Amino acid sequence: MGSSKDDSATDGDTASADLPPSNSSLFSEGEKVLAYHGPRIYEAKVQKAEFRKKEWRYFVHYLGWNKNWDEWVGMDRLMKHTEENVLKQQALDKKQGADKNPKSGRSTHTKPKSSTVARGKKRKTDSGVEKDNISVEKLVKIQIPSTLRKQLVDDWEFVQQDKLVKLPRSPNVDDILTKYLEYRSKKDGMMTDSIGEILKGLRYYFDKALSVMLLYKKERQQYHETVTDNVSPSTIYGAEHLLRLFVKLPELLAFVNIEEETLVRLQQKLLDFLRFLQKNQSTFFVSAYDSSKGSEGSGKGKDD
Repeated sequence: MGSSKDDSATDGDTASADLPPSNSSLFSEGEKVLAYHGPRIYEAKVQKAEFRKKEWRYFVHYLGWNKNWDEWVGMDRLMKHTEENVLKQQALDKKQGADKNPKSGRSTHTKPKSSTVARGKKRKTDSGVEKDNISVEKLVKIQIPSTLRKQLVDDWEFVQQDKLVKLPRSPNVDDILTKYLEYRSKKDGMMTDSIGEILKGLRYYFDKALSVMLLYKKERQQYHETVTDNVSPSTIYGAEHLLRLFVKLPELLAFVNIEEETLVRLQQKLLDFLRFLQKNQSTFFVSAYDSSKGSEGSGKGKDD
């Protein structure tokens, strides 16, 4: 069908000399389709079709979802948008218990990718394992500010270069939560119980989730060297790892039974906390990581 040049086609390069006849593609650009993602089927639109490494790949946009969820998929993930396939989608939704919002006439699905926010985090979670086995009606939507999203990508890149955050951090997670409490008290002229409860919850989630889902493989040795018995990770780690928690929070909170109204308020408060992190980004985050893997490394960055 084409020469071996196929295999050297790079992303964004359709290797036009080796493309098969255009009619051999099952789906065309601009076509409305149904796309499998995890346990569900979503309406999507094919934005690009490319022949790469001897197979067709399609860049799809999930209708009704943010562009962050756009992705390349293979033919095995797509179906024609036919009446028969739409009935298949509805049957699957019913089975998953997804349609809880009859007023909208549309299912309230789990987002296609349940935890990805920044490119760096995406690489972390894309280990070839589908993470969409969580069946959730409502996910807390946490929009991470763009400068903090860049922070997440830089964070990932440093760790891949064997550069780790030097521990213990100052300010640590506890310090940051206390500073936020002071900031809110001054701003509101009073201390609200709900803010205190949310911060307690963040600390609890951070301490429980750190070793389970917030560390990269290359950071595990440092964790075991630094976090000893009865020591809370929130007294040792800082803003870098706390920010990673916000990527995972929608996934974690999905298991908590929260009223929709409470969920909206919680969302607003979490966004306010992220804006506080962003405002203090230069003092809360280190600007360079330590080139040593241990907690006592000498390859010091600019900040402490």
